[in-house]
Order: sequence, then C-alpha cells, then structure tokens
Amino acid sequence: MPEKNEYADQPRSGDEKLPEEEKGNPDMMVGTTEDIQLDPVKEKKLLAKLDLAFVPIIMFAYLSCFLDRSNIGNVEVAGMPEDIHASSQQFSVAVSIFYATYVVFESPLAVLMKKWTPRNMLTALCVIWSLTTIFSGFIVNIGGLYATRLILGTCEAGLFPSLNLYLTMVYKREEQAKRVSYLFSCAAISGAVGGLLAYGILQMDGVGGMAGWKWVYIIEGLFSMVCAVWIWFGLPNDPTNAYFLNEEEKWMMKVRTEQRKKYMGSDKFSWEEISIAARDPKLYFSGIIQFCQDILLYGFSTFLPAILKSMGYDSLKSNALTVPVYVWGAIAFISIAFFSDRYRTFAPFLLAVNIFGIVGYILLLTVSNGAVKFFATFLCAIATYNGPGLNLTWLNVNVAPHYRRAMEIGLQQTIGNCAGIVAGQVYRKSPYVLGNAFSLGSLVVSQIVIIGQVLYLRRETAMKERIASGEEDKRRVKTGDAEIDFKYHW
Repeated sequence: MPEKNEYADQPRSGDEKLPEEEKGNPDMMVGTTEDIQLDPVKEKKLLAKLDLAFVPIIMFAYLSCFLDRSNIGNVEVAGMPEDIHASSQQFSVAVSIFYATYVVFESPLAVLMKKWTPRNMLTALCVIWSLTTIFSGFIVNIGGLYATRLILGTCEAGLFPSLNLYLTMVYKREEQAKRVSYLFSCAAISGAVGGLLAYGILQMDGVGGMAGWKWVYIIEGLFSMVCAVWIWFGLPNDPTNAYFLNEEEKWMMKVRTEQRKKYMGSDKFSWEEISIAARDPKLYFSGIIQFCQDILLYGFSTFLPAILKSMGYDSLKSNALTVPVYVWGAIAFISIAFFSDRYRTFAPFLLAVNIFGIVGYILLLTVSNGAVKFFATFLCAIATYNGPGLNLTWLNVNVAPHYRRAMEIGLQQTIGNCAGIVAGQVYRKSPYVLGNAFSLGSLVVSQIVIIGQVLYLRRETAMKERIASGEEDKRRVKTGDAEIDFKYHW
C-alpha cells in the first residue's frame, strides 16, 4: 500500500475534498486534478524559495557568460589591438566572428538540453568557455583572438536558451517575465561589473610582465570557473524534486506542473513539433524584433567604453563611466518586467521603452555637448536591455508545448544573434555615427513589427473565439498553443 500523503486533503476550488482513491498517491492525484487550488500564501512562499535557490545561480551563470563575451570592448580601449598588431577592421571581425558559431549552435543545443540534462550541459559549457577566456590572456596575434572567439561562441550558444527553458520548467507563464528580466539584467550588470573589474584590473598593467588587458581575461575566466562549480552542485535536473524542497513543496510543484501541462507538453522528442515550430509566424515576428533589439544590445554593450572614449575620456575613465549606465539599465529592466508580469502584457511596454531609445540615439547623433551625450546613453540603456528580454518572454508565453517552444526559442535567438555580426561591422570607427544611426533605424523597424505581431495575435484570438462559437475549424495546426482554450498574451 502506498503511504498516505497528508497533503492530499488540499481543497479544490470551493470546499470540495479530493476523492479517497487519490489521497494516497500524489502522482495519480496530480494527473487527475487540474483544478486543485493551492494555498496562495504557501505558493508565494514556495516561489520565494525557488527564487532564492535558482535565480542567483542562473544570474551568475549568464553574468559570467556575458562578461566573457563583452570584455573585448574593455580590452580594446586598453591597448589590446596594438599589442597583437590588429587593425581596426581585423578587430571588428573578431567581435563579429563570435556570432558565426553562436548562431549555428543555439537551436541544436536548446533542443538537446533535456536529453543531456541541464546540469551536465550547462556545467560542461561553462568549464570550456572559462578555460577559453583564461587562455585568451596569452594570445599574441589576431589568429589567436579569432580562434578563442569562435570557441566562446560555440559554448555560450547553448547557455541562454537552456537557462530560459529551465525557467519554463519551474515557473508558470505569468511568472516568467520577471525571472527572464533577471537574466537580461545580468547583461547590464555584467557591463557594470566588467567596467569596474576592467578599471581595477588594468591597474595591474606590468604585473608579472604582462599587460593589464591580459589580466582582465585571466581573472574574469577564473570567475566563470567558479560559476561552473556552482551550477554543478546547485542546479537540479528535475526542479520538482529539488533537494531543498520538503514533501509538501514537492507535492505543490507537481500540482503546478499539472496546471501548466498544456504549456509544457510531452517530454518525448517530436519531429512534428519541430516542423510546426519552423512554420509558426510568431517565430518570425519575434525573430525580426529580436534582431532589431539585439543590434542595440550587442552594439551598446560591447562598444559603450569606446563610445565614451570618443567623447574625450581616457581609457580608465571610459571604463569607469560605463558602470552607472549599466546599473541604470538593470534597474529599468527589472522594474518594467515587474509590471509586465503583473499586467500580463508585453507590446505596450516594448513600444514605450523603444521610444526612450529612439530619443537617446537621436541625441547621440545630433548633439556635440559631452554631458548631453552621456545622458543619452542612459536613455539608450532603457531600450537596450528591456527590448530583447521582454520580446523573448513574449514568445515564451505564447508557444506550447516544450519542444515547439525549445525550437522557436533557439531559432528566435539564432535570428536575433545575427545582429552581433552586424553590430561588429557598423561600430567600426569613432565617433560611431554609422553604428548609432543603424541602431536608431533598427528601433524604428522594431516598432513597426511589434504592432504587426499584436495584430496577428488578435486575429488568431478572434479566430479561436469564432471556432469556440461553432465555426468549422479548418486550421492546419490545432494542438499546443493553437488549442482553443490557450490564451495569447500581447
């Protein structure tokens, strides 16, 4: 006889109790009781516990990833190109070449995450890119820089989509925007941390007979290695049975999993779901928006030190001045994501933050006063970090089940991250007029496509309502997010 579960008496909606045959078997209970109403106070405590356990690991992993990717901007102003005899064009290629492997491996690694298990894959990737970053401190020519950037791109390709998918294994649709915001805020925080670290580490110039930029790579690579150890010991493959949960909390996790069953779908790989994902218009709306927003993300986050240096600041001060800009970007993102979660809407916030970015880039392009230009970077930061994060979450909550979502997230990120290749080519020469103009144009295009996606989602919702009222369903796809009772968010 299975042991009686004391949590089986949790009430459903109203005061109804669970049938006797369900009380002793939590697995059976969860499989047949989608309408269980969890105690909101206990569920809030559970969410706090999940956040405390998972969010720091996920944030530090992405922080270290973005730090190792974008520190090329910090070392550029510290004399690295001159030391390895690289021309400005060759250095721009080094920035862009990272994305050649990044975009190729994103979708395959996202789809393989469950099979390889999150902990195994994320730890392995983190170890390899940590070693690559450390060895970047010993390169002596442009060929070495190209090689390390290609390896970094391969390893980091699997991180963000896998972390994003892991969040969908833990949180409900309406809980995700805030948690994804933690990830993208790390892109901003990594800039602040990178600026501070670079400012401090560059003081080591000459220590051990090595240039300061070499120590930037070595020390930041060691930091990433610590994150790899933390991932291995702190990230369970099955969050519903995490080591830090008690029996009641594990039961609540199973109920929550059942409540979002249609959103998650089957654990079995399906080529049909992959095919449906590749034909989904939502993917291409989202991909174009992501590409436009990522032009800002990769151009701004990589070249901000150089943009500030073009205003007349020296190498050390230009790194230090990036810190308040990045901190502001993180604060703005987390704040806006909170309201996006609360109101379960994305398009209005995306349209609003992009207006700040448009004003910021217009100021960068048209004014000559250094103080005004510095202020403009704060406006740009609002759009830079909010845009990609909110757009990705928007796709996240509107696609089901798991493998369809995994494929679409991977492909969306592949399309979006091609912007990294472009950003490295348009941000070539101070004062970066071409790069800033390209970013401005990308924001305008993004605004148009955001409106287009809203109109598409409203059309699909209206079609579902007509079918629910008795109209014949002639759609090709009727499962997952295409089911009549699946509500799209916009």
